[in-house]
Amino acid sequence: MRNLTKANRSSVWCLGLCLIFATATLGVILTLPAVAAGAEVNIDNFAFTPKELTVKAGTAIVFRNHDDIPHSVVGSEGEFHSKALDTDDSFSFTFAKAGTYAYSCGLHPRMQGRIVVIP
Repeated sequence: MRNLTKANRSSVWCLGLCLIFATATLGVILTLPAVAAGAEVNIDNFAFTPKELTVKAGTAIVFRNHDDIPHSVVGSEGEFHSKALDTDDSFSFTFAKAGTYAYSCGLHPRMQGRIVVIP
């Protein structure tokens, strides 16, 4: 750094600080939960996949039955309730408010999942 002018030293320091800030910001971004933009939950083999999904408020989730028998989707607080879904039938619900929404199959209550809605 001896051969650098005072102005150049300032530029090197500024560049170094920017690199540190960018690296820290990237680290924070990489630790955030995965957020779906318009998403689908598949029903197959007596399970919801994914079991937990994080979406932004206002996202419509499509629940699609790929199983050979009927299933339904029921919010644990009564927020939503599908009819019995035959093979390849689907049900859609838009999650307007932030919060955590647990749900299960109304026909097979051991089948459970969760939607996490962020602002």
